[in-house]
Amino acid sequence: MLINPTLKSEVLQDQVAIVTGGSRGIGGAAAEMLAANGAHVVIADVDKQETEEAASRICNEYGADRVSTFVADLIGVDACDQLVEKVLNDHGRIDTVVNSAGYAWDGGIHSMSDDQFQAMLDIHAIVPFRIARASAPYFRQAALDDNEAGIERHRKTIMISSMAAQWGLVGAGNYATGKAAMLGLMRTLAQEWGKHRVNVNAVAFGGVQTRFGLPQSEHEVVESGGHKIHVGVAHRRAEALGLKIDRDAPPTNEEIYSPRANKNTLFGRNGTIREAADAIFWLASPLSDFVTGQVIAVSGGAQGGMS
Repeated sequence: MLINPTLKSEVLQDQVAIVTGGSRGIGGAAAEMLAANGAHVVIADVDKQETEEAASRICNEYGADRVSTFVADLIGVDACDQLVEKVLNDHGRIDTVVNSAGYAWDGGIHSMSDDQFQAMLDIHAIVPFRIARASAPYFRQAALDDNEAGIERHRKTIMISSMAAQWGLVGAGNYATGKAAMLGLMRTLAQEWGKHRVNVNAVAFGGVQTRFGLPQSEHEVVESGGHKIHVGVAHRRAEALGLKIDRDAPPTNEEIYSPRANKNTLFGRNGTIREAADAIFWLASPLSDFVTGQVIAVSGGAQGGMS
């Protein structure tokens, strides 16, 4: 398992949750946390091997009834529609959507191509928009059915944003813009969907330790939209930060997820993916039923600046 869940329960029993980018990192931790608390998790990811490994972890720990997969590049024109259609055909319901798919493609604004800028809008804003559009008919009809049955049931859509959306991020203006666009979409959906009892919120993470905090290498690559992007910290900055990992071998989970020191947080360290998953679980659970249209900052109290 990627994490040892903070809580194991049946709070989400019989619910179905879509987690995009759910094979590893924050998305992978969220998938495990939701499964640990009773949900059936649909992991939607572009990486077939990582997706199958993530599903195997959940299956081995919680049972085959807790996980299924959808492997596709979600920026494909019809991929989001196909995802929602498959989930409804297979499971008949959607209770939670966690929009976690994403990556950074760094570069200065002065030298950034249109494709490089657009790629961040595609994965961080267009994909959540398409999933919302595809799931809207179900959410509306489900609310009508609940009303007729005299049931008050909330469903959840959660955007995985970043403190970069508020602060900006030197060398990644495209990423900061994409994550900011998520927040505009989130607030609008919250207003449009409140009458259908769909809570729409965002978590803005800052300084959570993932593979994107490692030095770039041939082992950490994202392939999406016909692009092959080496993710992580550029070599010069990695050296300045004292990040040294054997680039000839894939990094271990301990190397990827063990939090390093971070003077920008009040705790002096980066956050863990388990701490990230805790916030996502809270928004997915009934504990947050009266919370919508909000950005929950999970950044260790950092007041500005990304590292």
